[in-house]
Amino acid sequence: MNSVEAARARILGDLIAASHLMTLEQLPGTVASHAAEAGWPQALIYLTDLQQERLYLLAGNVDVGPGGVDVPAALSVDGTVAGRAFQLGKVFPASASADGQWWVPLLDGAERLGVLRVGVPGSQVEADQDLNRLAGLVALLLESKRGTSDSYSRLVRRRKMRVAAEMEWQLMPPRTFAADRVLISAVMEPAYQISGDAFDYALTGETVHLSVFDAMGHDTAAGLTANLALAAARNHRRQGAGLLETAEGVAETLTEQFAGSRYATSILADLHLATGVLTWTNYGHHLPVVIRGNRTVVHLSCPPAPPMGTGLGLPGALRRDQLEPGDRLLLYTDGITEARDRKGQEFGLNGLTDFLIRHHSDGLPVPETLRRLIGHHLAHHLGHLDDDATVMLLEWHGPTPYQPTELQALTGLPPSSTPQTIASAWAQQPADDGGT
Repeated sequence: MNSVEAARARILGDLIAASHLMTLEQLPGTVASHAAEAGWPQALIYLTDLQQERLYLLAGNVDVGPGGVDVPAALSVDGTVAGRAFQLGKVFPASASADGQWWVPLLDGAERLGVLRVGVPGSQVEADQDLNRLAGLVALLLESKRGTSDSYSRLVRRRKMRVAAEMEWQLMPPRTFAADRVLISAVMEPAYQISGDAFDYALTGETVHLSVFDAMGHDTAAGLTANLALAAARNHRRQGAGLLETAEGVAETLTEQFAGSRYATSILADLHLATGVLTWTNYGHHLPVVIRGNRTVVHLSCPPAPPMGTGLGLPGALRRDQLEPGDRLLLYTDGITEARDRKGQEFGLNGLTDFLIRHHSDGLPVPETLRRLIGHHLAHHLGHLDDDATVMLLEWHGPTPYQPTELQALTGLPPSSTPQTIASAWAQQPADDGGT
């Protein structure tokens, strides 16, 4: 380790030590000062909004504006170099003039938080792995602070949020997760008015647990129903219950609370990572599909039980299907397929799967494909949805782990970049970033 590497390692350690009693508002200034000591001047944090349309400066106590660093307060995710770094999970120079400023993606695992703008003076190796390490540490610190900060929520929310949506977002797991053999990503809209949809996933050893819920109605009561169903499912699952026992527990909880006046449809599933065996049950929900070989859509089937909470007491059935390496399991709610445009045309399951297949062929990371899917879906319906729309996509790599390049392509996780590969990527991008 040379002197520069040793100094940077020490600075990163000092930043961790300084973070223990740090608030979110203090984070930008602390990061900037420690980064400057390591030879990275003007480190600035930009966070994406809830719908991942724009990037907003987390100013904190950083000196910006007149007399300080002159930077934009917000940038579009589409059409800017900062947005490209966010979309693709790659490091890009801030402008074609090579002014020593770089955009670095901020990732908590595979969950995209925003981008870091940082200076690298002179002719140093522009996007070395130290920048990714700095961004990774900043992302971890953001994750540790944002849950106790209303400032974070105020920055990333751009409209008033309904109470039901407040409950939903507090309960949801991260929208993207990746491990060595599986990738999971999900989206929900309308982000600020979501009420009756919910998704969940978790791992226990070699098993991935999945669930999607769609509660009746589009009001706060629907949000309460979805939240109660998800919490009950987690409670039973964490006590070791199987799929049918968990589903029955959710149904009993909803019936006890609402006496049959409120219910939720659901898919509950377990995927065994070592074998690819998918075990699942259907309670009145739309059936999942598998995208295979990025061209074939396999429709799964299972005898449906009544929605959870109806009090009918009819048992569910278990179905087992064998996934193949590279298969993508698609779970969704009817808001994504049945919503109609002003001409009465449904988006449809074919529209959903065609979009995913087409954009997978473009080589986009899965979270970026889903971001574009939901934008396309909203545009199809002129920006207004009458029902919640949720999509959850799981890719099973097979019994062997992903190669680093495969996982980077799927998630946007930082690759082992070289200046040559980054320069080549930059050459393919617009020379102007709209003044950024």
